[in-house]
Amino acid sequence: MTELVAYSLEDGIATLTLNNGKVNAFSHELIAAFNSGLDQAEAAGAVVIVTGQPGILSGGYDLKVMMAGPQAAIDLVAAGSTLARRMLAHPQPIIVACPGHAVAKGAFVLLSADYRIGVEGPFNIGLNEVKIGMTMHHVGIALARDRLTTPAFQRSVINAEMFSPQGALAAGFLDQVVAPEQLLSAAVEVAQQMKKLNMTAHKNTKRKVRKALLDGLDAAIELDKTISLM
Repeated sequence: MTELVAYSLEDGIATLTLNNGKVNAFSHELIAAFNSGLDQAEAAGAVVIVTGQPGILSGGYDLKVMMAGPQAAIDLVAAGSTLARRMLAHPQPIIVACPGHAVAKGAFVLLSADYRIGVEGPFNIGLNEVKIGMTMHHVGIALARDRLTTPAFQRSVINAEMFSPQGALAAGFLDQVVAPEQLLSAAVEVAQQMKKLNMTAHKNTKRKVRKALLDGLDAAIELDKTISLM
């Protein structure tokens, strides 16, 4: 059976590669595997690179679970939101190497990382929840408000606008856009620079800078558990 999240460690850089079907759907199993990868990276003191398959980081939550009923959707989103909160407070830097599309939860992975690299091409990045009939959850609103530009926040969250890679760069989903063949080398280059940081100072500063956001996410995660999203 293929690993849902493949883990590799080389030269102080841990790479987590999502591999759950053609859209890399976030299921409970993938989230558990992602958390396991972060556990291993944290124990190794490694800078983290998160990536997907050619053409896609993730298309979002597992729709079979989301459509199974209100409680099933609430439970899966809570697990995903808790993962996002963990990423934002992770003691080592997290870089996302986005190889193509990043939609819904895929885009929230971008919003939860310390540095985000996308690739040139006909790819969509953004939050399509309103388009597919899902009221945006409180955690999603908080993340988008914190990481996106003000105009892009309104267009993304309320209008479900999707962005090209260059548009996503301007909106705040990405920090850099490169040619597809340069993606992993660019991510490793950023990771090598991140390795030069004092990790204790990085961790403490990250958590200080993001304290209001993290506290808000804690409250939002609990609030989202009480409200139907569909």
